[in-house]
Amino acid sequence: MSLLAVVLAGGLARRMGGGDKPLRLLAGRPLLDHVLDRVRPQAAAVILNANGDPARLAAYGLPVVPDPLPDHPGPLAGVLAALDWAAEHRPDLADVLSVPGDGPFLPDDLASRLLAARQAAGTPLACATSGGWTHPPIGVWPVALRSELRAALLAGERKIDRWTARFGCACAEWPTEPLDPFFNANAPEDLARAEALLRGG
Repeated sequence: MSLLAVVLAGGLARRMGGGDKPLRLLAGRPLLDHVLDRVRPQAAAVILNANGDPARLAAYGLPVVPDPLPDHPGPLAGVLAALDWAAEHRPDLADVLSVPGDGPFLPDDLASRLLAARQAAGTPLACATSGGWTHPPIGVWPVALRSELRAALLAGERKIDRWTARFGCACAEWPTEPLDPFFNANAPEDLARAEALLRGG
C-alpha cells in the first residue's frame, strides 16, 4: 500500500497505571510487536507517535515522532505528527493510516478496506467501525489536510469525529465474531483477556 502507517502510542495510559502501554507484554511479547506484525504488510513505511525519550523505542528501528503540541492533546495530535512527517520525509505517500498502539488484533485488510470505503463514498477520510461502534483513531488521512488539522488543534479541537465531519468520513465495517478486530488493551484485565483470545486462536 502506498501509504504511511503511524502507530499512536503517545497517550498517558492512565487505566493501565501509566507508562508505555504498547510495551506491556502480551503472550511474552510487547503489545507493540503484535500491532506492527499486523500493520507493516499494509504500508510502505511505519512510524511511531510517542512522547518522551525516543531511546526506549530504539530497538524497533523506526522513526519516533512526538506530538507537535504540548500537554498530550490526544490522537489528533499524533495524526498531525504523522502527516507532517510524511510531507517532509515521504512526499511520495499521499495518505496516512493511523492505528492504536494497544490493538493486537487489527485486521489484515484494514488499509485496503478503508481506502475502498473512502473511494466509494467520495470522501477524503475513512475510519473503522465494528459492532455498532465507530473507532475514529483507526483511519485513513490525506496529507493534504494537515494545515486544516493544525489550525483546528491550535483552536482547541480535540474530538476526532467532530473534526472529520467537516470534510466527510466514510466508514468501513468489520464483524465482531469470532472477536472484535479493534479490541484494545486499556487495562491489565484487558491484557489477560487478549492473552486468552490468542491462546484460543
